[in-house]
Amino acid sequence: MKRSVRILLIVLVILGGLFVGADRLAVGFAEDEAAEKLRTSEGLSETPDVSIKGFPFLTQVAGGTLDDVEIGIENYDATSGSDKIRIADLNARMQGVEFSGDYSSATADKATGTARISYDELLKEAQGEPPVELPLGATGKVVGLSDGGDGKIKVEVEVSKGGAKLPKPVHVLSSVKVEGDTIKVNADEIPKKFEVMGVSIPLPEGLVRDVTDFEEKVSGLPGGIKIDEVKPARDGVDISVKGTNVKLAG
Repeated sequence: MKRSVRILLIVLVILGGLFVGADRLAVGFAEDEAAEKLRTSEGLSETPDVSIKGFPFLTQVAGGTLDDVEIGIENYDATSGSDKIRIADLNARMQGVEFSGDYSSATADKATGTARISYDELLKEAQGEPPVELPLGATGKVVGLSDGGDGKIKVEVEVSKGGAKLPKPVHVLSSVKVEGDTIKVNADEIPKKFEVMGVSIPLPEGLVRDVTDFEEKVSGLPGGIKIDEVKPARDGVDISVKGTNVKLAG
């Protein structure tokens, strides 16, 4: 009797090991296929990372829904007006991923994630605009962004008059927020005047904000996810994204 029980236990262990091995092989194959399909559907230059969580995988497949899928895209070119804006280190968690019977399409019930936009990328739209005309023939233009600390962006403004630039750029601290699919940067305080070549130039607030304040529309993120929040960091703005009924493929 004891020998029979021992044999049964050995058989169960072997079968369990075979099942686990088959399950891991299947999930590895599925991750590779999903990554390639995502690369093709989103037009990515590099294959993204796809990690299917949960065990066992095969029972999830049988049920037609994956509990948890994590996706990592190193660089993604989203749309900003008529141009592109580079989204870096996009990592998204997809939950409740349902797929079609032939596995040609998949949709996540909800998605959350993080990414980053460098200051150079965030500035592209503003840099493409012509300098703003200020009083007494001066002009102003945003030429740089950096981390201002305490959740602020430091905006660097270049002021010129008659072809001569201020010896040092003017800096203002700005707040950043998201409205819809647009990131907005607005100065907290506006300088009242500039000194250019010994001439004091008065600065009406509305006119100065035409220089310091700008916005960047960001759309076309994978699967239709949207930017939810944005926070200044050392090398750019950290963003959080979210979405519902996110289409992964098909």
